[in-house]
This record gives sequence, C-alpha cells and structure tokens, in this order.
Amino acid sequence: MTRKIDIATTAIAPLVWGSTYFVTTEFLPAGYPITMAALRALPAGLLLLVLSRQLPQGLWWARVFLLGALNFTLFWSLLFVAAYRLPGGVAATVGAVQPLIVVFLASFALGTTIKVTSIAAALMGIVGVGILVLGGENVLDPVGLLAGLGGAVSMGTGTVLTRRWQPPVPLLTFTSWQLTAGGVLLVPLAVLLEPPLPPFETRNLLGITYLGIVGAALTYFLWFRGVARIEPGAVSALGFLSPLSAVLIGWVVLGQALTAWQVTGAAIVLIAVSLGQVSQWPIRLTLSKPAVHTSN
Repeated sequence: MTRKIDIATTAIAPLVWGSTYFVTTEFLPAGYPITMAALRALPAGLLLLVLSRQLPQGLWWARVFLLGALNFTLFWSLLFVAAYRLPGGVAATVGAVQPLIVVFLASFALGTTIKVTSIAAALMGIVGVGILVLGGENVLDPVGLLAGLGGAVSMGTGTVLTRRWQPPVPLLTFTSWQLTAGGVLLVPLAVLLEPPLPPFETRNLLGITYLGIVGAALTYFLWFRGVARIEPGAVSALGFLSPLSAVLIGWVVLGQALTAWQVTGAAIVLIAVSLGQVSQWPIRLTLSKPAVHTSN
C-alpha cells in the first residue's frame, strides 16, 4: 500500500508538468525560453531555501550544482525551446525516450538489473506517445525536436544521479538546493543570450507564478520524493503521463481535435506506465512452506 501511495503521489508531478506547454504558449511572452526557465527555478528555489534554512557543505556544493544543471538549467532551457517551437504534445513526445535512458543509466551507475519488462514498458511508452501526439496534424520543427531529445537526456541523467546521491538532509532542503543552483546557473545565460523582458501583463505574472510554485516547488518536491523511494525505471515511466496530460489539456481547454489514433495512443501510454510499475515489483514465489532446520 505504501508503494502505491508513493507512485500515486509521484505521478502528480508529470501530470502537472504536462500543463507547462499550455501555460508557456498561452500565458508567457514568446521568445524568452531561458529567462522563463530562470524565473521558474530561482524564486521557487529561494522560497524553499528560506523554509529549509540550510546550505550544502563540502562536496555537496559541486554535486548540487551538477544536479541543478542537469535537472533544471539544461532541462528547462531545452524544454522551453521545445515548447515554443512545437505543439504541446509533440514537445513532450521526444521526452518519452527518457525512461529508456534511465533504465540503462541506472544499470551503469546504480547497478540495477536491466529487466525485459522495463525495456518493454519504455518502448511501449515511446510508441504510445508517438501515436498519441502524431495522430494529430502537427508540423515537426527540427530544432524543437533536438531540444526535446537533449532535455530527455539531461533529465534522465539527473534522475539517476539524484537517486545515487542522497544527502543526509530533509527532502525539502535537497529540493531547494537543486532549484536554487539551477536558477543561479540560468540567470547569466538569460542575460547573455536573450533580450530584456517586455513589461509583464497580468497573464504573464499568473503563468510564471503557477510554473514556479506549482510546476516547480511543489512538483519537484514530490518527484524527488518518488526518486528516493521508487525504483528508477518505475519512477521514470511515470514521465509518460506528461505528454498524455499535455494532449488532454489541449483537447479540453484549447478545443484541439482528439482522433481515434490519439485515443489508442493514450491507452498504450497508460498500459506502459502500469507495466513500468509492475516490472519493478519483487517476485515472490510461495509454492510451499519450507521446512525449518536447526543445528546444534
């Protein structure tokens, strides 16, 4: 039961992340991917840092900045580029390779066993997401596709290292460290690579606030909690829920068409997510009760 609760709680994060594409295109000023990523990460990280009131020590400074770069600086920059250049679901499609990346990286870095069911779940998820998204009429932008793929590699590596490096501090503190580090690294990139922001409208402020508080501080706390408690392959498979959420939001909120192929893809995605969890369950055989032997 505890594991099911952990899975359900962790699943909230990718479901919310699916709304990133809708919020980016409908609420944020266009053409500022890195600046938007910085505004999403740094305020949320500083808020959690104030609550936790603890800084890294020694080697953890380097580790935290590496994790911040992978999980936020690179991932979010590329995510926003993909979100600006691709339809919402398509931007999430390339990210569907992340669970497959995690399976192999976890085997290398954590010594976990590569299971056939884990590979099957990852491949099924990729197929399902592809059908889900490409079942609609979408034009694929090469730069957006490369950005989505790079983001998947970055986040996959960050997920595995986050599981490997668990500091002796509360999860809220660990989350605040990573968000703040990622935001600090994003600020100079935004200043150097992008023009000054135009005056914000109310909708811009609402979008940034939502992405920072709900889409960053809350969801990454839940995600890192899941990374610490659930097997890497299982937690990564939950990421398939993000493109599913993005497509459903586009259908419900924006009135985008939902074809029969996309419904089929959605069903495959849900099966892949379920298989990703089942593949990590320990196998217990209880054929008969063994005899108890004692020795003197």
